Amino acid sequence: MDVTGTVTGNGTNTADRSETEAQRTLHRVFGYDAFRGEQGAVIEHVVSGGDAVVLMPTGGGKSLCYQIPSLVRRGTGVVVSPLIALMQDQVDALRALGVRAGFMNSTQDFDERRSMEAQFLAGELDLLYLAPERLRLDSTLSLLARGEISVFAIDEAHCVAQWGHDFRPDYLALSVLGERWPDVPRIALTATATDATHQEITRRLGMPDAKHFVASFDRPNIQYRIVPKSDPKKQLLTFLKEEHEGDAGIVYCLSRASTEKIAEYLTRNGINAVPYHAGLDASTRATHQARFLREEGLVVVATIAFGMGIDKPDVRFVAHLDLPKSVEGYYQETGRAGRDGEPSTAWMAYGLQDVVQQRKLIQGGEGDEAHRRRAAAHLDSMLALCETVQCRRAQLLTYFGQEPTAANCGNCDTCLVPPETWDGTVVSQKLLSTVVRLKRERNQKFGAGQIIDILLGRKTAKVIQFDHDQLSVFGIGEELAEAEWRGVVRQLLAQGLLAVEGEYGTLVLTDDSATVLGREREVLLRKEPKKPTTRSSSSAGSKGAKGKAAVADLPASAVPVFEALRTWRGATAKEQGVPAYVIFHDATLREIATLHPSSLAELGSISGLGEKKLATYGEGVLEVLAETAPAAAAAPEAPAPTAPTPRAAAPAPAPARTKAPAAPQHSDPEFAWDEEPPEYE
Repeated sequence: MDVTGTVTGNGTNTADRSETEAQRTLHRVFGYDAFRGEQGAVIEHVVSGGDAVVLMPTGGGKSLCYQIPSLVRRGTGVVVSPLIALMQDQVDALRALGVRAGFMNSTQDFDERRSMEAQFLAGELDLLYLAPERLRLDSTLSLLARGEISVFAIDEAHCVAQWGHDFRPDYLALSVLGERWPDVPRIALTATATDATHQEITRRLGMPDAKHFVASFDRPNIQYRIVPKSDPKKQLLTFLKEEHEGDAGIVYCLSRASTEKIAEYLTRNGINAVPYHAGLDASTRATHQARFLREEGLVVVATIAFGMGIDKPDVRFVAHLDLPKSVEGYYQETGRAGRDGEPSTAWMAYGLQDVVQQRKLIQGGEGDEAHRRRAAAHLDSMLALCETVQCRRAQLLTYFGQEPTAANCGNCDTCLVPPETWDGTVVSQKLLSTVVRLKRERNQKFGAGQIIDILLGRKTAKVIQFDHDQLSVFGIGEELAEAEWRGVVRQLLAQGLLAVEGEYGTLVLTDDSATVLGREREVLLRKEPKKPTTRSSSSAGSKGAKGKAAVADLPASAVPVFEALRTWRGATAKEQGVPAYVIFHDATLREIATLHPSSLAELGSISGLGEKKLATYGEGVLEVLAETAPAAAAAPEAPAPTAPTPRAAAPAPAPARTKAPAAPQHSDPEFAWDEEPPEYE
């Protein structure tokens, strides 16, 4: 693609020209006047021929970091991506911008692959997407050797981390790219990685001289909330009905059976929802994914098999009904909300059984002892995030090695309603003593339910069967209710003062338990926060229509214009068979509705509207605006713009609008877990 009129002339790649060409490419193709954050520095470095390892949060603009070098440098940019199911949508989005893009993967037949190979060899592609497994084939390497390559981009580079949450074995072979094409710059990109994973990416991909770019991991538009799990299905339904009715979102569950049960439950209660997991046939998965991308307001209830690479900008919430096994997984999954920078929610229901289940999974899982230690360390970090009384956002940033800008972010549940702590040393001693006496006096081990029954002095059939009412600890814990005792067990597990053992999740002491029993250590426990009374959400509790978040902050006169543009966009997208956001993002439609341009020249000043989109959709947009002009003119409160506003930089997250967390629940009974193992694809 000769986006500047000069790039393909002689193919030189000097840094001075490249920076100017990159800027013009951003303006003409993507419709923005300025890079943001580290984008400009990354692009200049790669265009100049340097290798780069890039960490940017979801929605941070990673794609531009390899797309623009691919357009500016001579040849075809080769993008390695594990997201086979999404390649068609990625290519469609680029073609809508006038970029010559294609892909090769196992979904194509022989003729389709031959056609794509011919286009690559003829120099007719700006970007070519490949699945990593194709680079194991000699035929693919031979094909690439016969063409001209501008840059290699390795997307989702954390997949190379062998003990990571998204490990893909085929990524381990990608070091061959540097060996066979040493003069072609490589850029490895990921949205989530600790410093250790960062170094592993660099080592395994053979990029010792790469320059490292690390953007802020902060997603200020996402509100993080973790609520005590009582009846998770009903809690989820209340959350959706009161705060996100009509919004698109993702609900994560551990097991396949749970996804189907929750999706059916939501559908039965008026929420448009579909399941997604690896056990569904390929056709069903593809249909549900396509619906999520193309329809508005659909909820996908999924295992972690779903979500990586989903480029849908208006996902308003991500909910977890089960505890993720690592902070990296949690961060990446929650990061799929609010890519457009609009206020979004990361909501999770968390309880004792989550802790027990994850501990059991680690003990009974595959891998050697070193692997189990790593998994346990990941889980400990996740539990610390759940149990913290400090700012959750600050804890997330600290985990990824970044300094929080403030101790209080003002947009997570612990900042909005700070939880109290209390001295739980004595009750912890009572609980640990019960575990000790069962072991020493009876040589028995039991789970949390039986131990709590003993503490509460309940003469259940099981208590009587084992004569546990004769223990000296029987009934010594009546000062707490059952739910409170379950909270104590959960927090002692999280603090490493209790452990889970065996198939039945029995409780046992740890090496640190003795410090509590010996009165050498004080145990501080968290009280669950009460319902907030001083802060409220602008939308929580309202049962707004679909798209309520999208029309927020618009002048009253612009709302009908915006809705008319959305209707037009939906019809156009359906006609072309692409997701609506491929036509225009909501942010672009909001700006058009507010400014109400009357000519192509004025429309061309809108942020995110490049030359190709202006040529393709400009007249259609102006027709919609002409039809809505009388309504806009009749509303006196909508000021007419005197001049087009300057283009924005590449889209950045909007300031967060504060939402108050939903009222926490105070009971925490056992969650009805499915018998099948969880899905870790």
